[in-house]
Amino acid sequence: MRGKEREDIRRVFDVFAKRYDEWYEKPFGKSAFELEKASIKPLCKNLKHPFLEVGVGTGRFAQALNIEYGVDISSGVLVFAKNRRIEVVKGAGEGLPFKDKTFGGVFLIVTLCFVNSPLKVLKEAVRVLTDNGGIILGLILKESPWARFYEEKRRKNDIFYKIARFYSFEDIKLMMEEAKLKIVEVNSTLFQPPAEKTLYFELPRKGYYMEAGFIALKAKKKLL
Repeated sequence: MRGKEREDIRRVFDVFAKRYDEWYEKPFGKSAFELEKASIKPLCKNLKHPFLEVGVGTGRFAQALNIEYGVDISSGVLVFAKNRRIEVVKGAGEGLPFKDKTFGGVFLIVTLCFVNSPLKVLKEAVRVLTDNGGIILGLILKESPWARFYEEKRRKNDIFYKIARFYSFEDIKLMMEEAKLKIVEVNSTLFQPPAEKTLYFELPRKGYYMEAGFIALKAKKKLL
């Protein structure tokens, strides 16, 4: 990530860490979190600890999914993650401060939309992943009605979405290919029309659906 863009993102999450964390306590945020968690959790099956979340934020997903380690560029959000008993390290996804083949699971939950070099972040995730481990992504995809909803918020200069960028499923597949990853499982959720209101719970559907607001996918290393 270019220095200025990284600094802009870091500053936003440093200054507004409390606001970001409190969003998950609001009816919309709380219900969205439950849907997203339900789509990610089944993908963790058979992965061996320890786990790492890249872009751990305030640690809500890490806490809910029993992820022990988290890395983020923002000191502000890491205070919250540490209070949730996550072992935190300040650092960037493009240069993870961990040894090769350290983690059985590496999670990037709505992280790629906040980095300038998603391919480099994926390659670093592969580097620190054990050979039989899995990378789990949580994504809002560009073709989704929800991405269009958030793009409108960006145009209105929303604090968080003005620094986000969304990728299509084809973009993600191409990045995975270049990072020497193969997608082995996909769950889709959030089929409700976009609106900032309490969402009703729905079971995730297996596979990729263009109309889904949130996609969780699991990938493995392509071994020689």
